[in-house]
Amino acid sequence: MTLSGKAAIVTGASSGIGEATAFALAKAGANVALAARRTERLEELKTRIENETNAKAIVVKTDVTDKAAVEMLAAKTKEAFGSIDILVNNAGVMLLSHIKNDLIDEWTRMVDVNIKGVLHGIHAVLPTMLEQNTGHIINISSVAGHEVTRTSTVYSATKYAVRALSMGLEKEFSTTGLRVTNISPGAVESELREHITDEEVRSNLGNKKRTLLHADDIANAIVYAVSQPEYVNVNEIIVRPKLNY
Repeated sequence: MTLSGKAAIVTGASSGIGEATAFALAKAGANVALAARRTERLEELKTRIENETNAKAIVVKTDVTDKAAVEMLAAKTKEAFGSIDILVNNAGVMLLSHIKNDLIDEWTRMVDVNIKGVLHGIHAVLPTMLEQNTGHIINISSVAGHEVTRTSTVYSATKYAVRALSMGLEKEFSTTGLRVTNISPGAVESELREHITDEEVRSNLGNKKRTLLHADDIANAIVYAVSQPEYVNVNEIIVRPKLNY
């Protein structure tokens, strides 16, 4: 299916997977609403999209934990492009820690961004997508939503929740024109690790040598999913780095 003229919203578009996905969608022909809090980065991405692709882009400062802000994001996207065809629920935080260190404010932050933020996105686009009887919701989970480590307890809980939301949405709207895809990336080279404050976790991550995916690898998976014929629903994609044994 061609993406030419389609309208996409990408949250967390100021860096990493979100930035790469927004550019990849634009390169494939979609007009893109760039959503994040760091608007200076979004403006740079908007310029790049308009200089290097044939797509249009708008910048919408958005905190996904704010329901009204996400509703405004959806409204501005529809006003600019006439429809909302794709939502990439990408905004997320990965604040790994040991439960014994009791970083409860960080646990709450992950729940607010990783779960409530996804729900706000779904809430904001569903009326338009149902009215159109077409649309594609992409939820970014994680391999941490399939496996739990000693330091990913709360983060994994939020990403398991994202997978559950994806599965429920797919079932609820299976007889409509809406499609839902859950994307579970493995370790991706990004700034997420820089936000970890638990010193035990930071030191252990620093000692590990691992192969990391690039943000483009996930962006390519997303473009693949949304480009399938309308009768094809790619329910879930897990993308892991290849292990060198």
